[in-house]
Amino acid sequence: MEYIKELVARYQNKGLLIDTNLLLLYFIGAYDPDRIPKFKRTTSFTVDEFWLLVRFLDFFDKLVTTPNVLTEVSNMSGQLAENLRAPFYGDFAKRIPLLEEHYVPSIAASSLPHFNKFGLTDSGIVQLVKDKYLVLTDDLNLAGYLENRDIDVINFNHIRPLAWNT
Repeated sequence: MEYIKELVARYQNKGLLIDTNLLLLYFIGAYDPDRIPKFKRTTSFTVDEFWLLVRFLDFFDKLVTTPNVLTEVSNMSGQLAENLRAPFYGDFAKRIPLLEEHYVPSIAASSLPHFNKFGLTDSGIVQLVKDKYLVLTDDLNLAGYLENRDIDVINFNHIRPLAWNT
């Protein structure tokens, strides 16, 4: 836990990049926390974990994303029931300005050696964050890859137990 505190302190003013699954959890929970256990893309999370995520994000002055991450969130949320999509997308659109969006050209991301393993979105994350932003992900493979390349990352699964203490 000390290491996580050190990372938060180091990146508090620089910013945090939130990976797709967690950003989806944030947007679904912000729209309607009760939807989290009912939506197939967020059933692996609890409402308490959503609130833990919200509290964690509050430590950072800047929340960072890429167009690719936002596109994935939008596409996944398109699986909401039809009657929920329009109101959700309205709420989603209002929350996008809370994020600082950085474009990584697809040609740059796809030319990286890890593209064949991770694809466009995660390759763009790797390209963007080195020495700039802390990454928050629940993707074990991505977290391991970033750690092995000395890119600062927190695996959300390591802080999930804190949700049980709320």
